Parts: sequence; structure tokens; C-alpha cells
Amino acid sequence: MFTVAEIMNTELITLGPDDNLREARRLMSEHHIRHIPVVSENQRLIGLVSQRDVLAAADSSLLAGPDEIEAEEQYVAVSSVMSVSVNTIDEGANLRGAALYLQKHKIGCLPVVRKEKLVGIVTDSDFVGVAINLMEQLEDRDPPELEEIA
Repeated sequence: MFTVAEIMNTELITLGPDDNLREARRLMSEHHIRHIPVVSENQRLIGLVSQRDVLAAADSSLLAGPDEIEAEEQYVAVSSVMSVSVNTIDEGANLRGAALYLQKHKIGCLPVVRKEKLVGIVTDSDFVGVAINLMEQLEDRDPPELEEIA
């Protein structure tokens, strides 16, 4: 059985609840990510801020231009826009089950916790990587011999 621990990302980019939306946007852009776990000082997961959350906060300022939005974002704490009901998973969980869960619930990531502390994250992009790897392995196999049709 393959487990979440085999593909989860352990090099985590996190924010604290008092960090601002401008920092969240910068980290997402710089690291090409769409989800950032929000953790307490002792690394307990307390929320998740997504690219959708950041965009929705910017859209709420419809009359403001890009410069004004960026300036306003420095005064908005991620705790005011983050999701607090976050689905999590254990690192020993079945990989197939995790993929099915993401698909069924139409979510983009599952933070991985151990004893209530954040230790990793698995995303839909990680599963795309697994699928690509499997396809490459299948393509590398010798094609079966085709029987000639008489």
C-alpha cells in the first residue's frame, strides 16, 4: 500500500494568523503554490488560506485599482479570510483513498498532521505527478506483440 508520506511535500510554506494578505499573495506567486497552511507558534494547523481566498478578498474592493488593492492587503490579516474548517490527513493514510477524497470533495489539498502538528501537505498537483510517473512507466514497457491478421 502506498501512503501519503511517500508523496507529501515536507518543505512547507506557512503563515501565521496575523500575517497579511500581501504576504500570502507574494508567497503564492514566488513559490507557485495555491494553498498556504496557517499555523500557530507551535506549528498547530489553525487554518488554510487559498489563492481563491486571496482573490475573493481583492474582488471585494471592486472600485479599487491594483495599486490600491495591494496597499490595502497589508492591513488584512490572513485570519480574516482563511478557512478554519480544514480537512486533514495522517501521513500513514492510503494514497488512493486520499486521491479519492480530494476528487469527491473537490478540494485542492490536504494538510498532513502528526499529533495535531503540521508535517506536510499533499495537493492535487502531487497526484498529477504520480499519474505522469505511472504513464511514463507504462510507456517504457515493450509494447505487446501484435498478431498479424491473415
